[in-house]
Amino acid sequence: MASLQSPSSGLFLSDNAAAVHPRVWAAMRAADEADAPYDNDALSRELDERMEALFGRECAVLWVATGTAANCLALATMVQPHGAVVCHREAHIEVDEGGAPGFFLHGAKLLLAEGDGAKVTPATLRAVIDPIRDDVHQVQPHAVSVTQASEYGRAYRPQELAAIAALARGRSLGFHVDGARFGNAVAFLGCSPADAIGGADALSFGFVKNGGMSAEAVVLFDSAAATLARYRRKRAGHLQSKGRYMAAQIHAMLEDDLWLDNARAANAAAQEIATASGERLLHPVEANELFVRLSATEREALRAQGFAFYDWGVDAARFVTAWNTPPDAAQALAKAIAAL
Repeated sequence: MASLQSPSSGLFLSDNAAAVHPRVWAAMRAADEADAPYDNDALSRELDERMEALFGRECAVLWVATGTAANCLALATMVQPHGAVVCHREAHIEVDEGGAPGFFLHGAKLLLAEGDGAKVTPATLRAVIDPIRDDVHQVQPHAVSVTQASEYGRAYRPQELAAIAALARGRSLGFHVDGARFGNAVAFLGCSPADAIGGADALSFGFVKNGGMSAEAVVLFDSAAATLARYRRKRAGHLQSKGRYMAAQIHAMLEDDLWLDNARAANAAAQEIATASGERLLHPVEANELFVRLSATEREALRAQGFAFYDWGVDAARFVTAWNTPPDAAQALAKAIAAL
């Protein structure tokens, strides 16, 4: 896990710090009139059909305010308290969600798999699952969770996801995709959204990092799971009374593929910096995150020039671009890294 510090505000720190897209603000303003409360308003009711058109499958959509809640509510439909989720050892649900999966899943365990670039494979999943005896003395896996794009900005190819989905089906496991940066993965892959989730049972569709304000979508491809998730959402305190503002954000992001345009802009800024970073890159850049080998002195030099970023371990840094990263800022960082 990264050794995170608390730098001053500035570019390249996190896409969580990016501005809200003007079209999202406009959509929220347009929703500022009376309608049914909770998720009974017109905008919330229309989300299912909107996502069905996007993924080509029947689905139910629940809005929530955070990616942590989206991940955990989705997994709670698949995993019993005595079960487990198999994920990469650096998955967000393991490293960065403060124990929320255990809280939402009432004590269910996370079983940690290996894999380059924070990506699991059928082989690394089997290495975790196969040694588990089928008896009450050992925690049984109930679901697999992957992150698209991964915690190191690596995109799962459709065939990789299909292979994981086949393994999950063969073992009667649920299959969840954490899509906090789903738009960036789809933009990089150039495939359909359906291919980018590989037959998953549930998707946490991220919008906040990509120009949204406070809305993420839990997309569930099973009606029974959706019913369960609605009860769990209320119990967890995530059923907001004025849900139309949440739904409005998601509609605005989906309209005319704004979510993809924003992701393409962030990816393009990342590629600008990646080209200049060359052999300093620790991972291929396939989304909007860059992990760059830099000494402490070099990191200090970049911060002195006004660039903000997180240290990542002892001799590296993480840079994150966003939908509104100015091209001249990306160019300036690229030149600064090249000049070190």
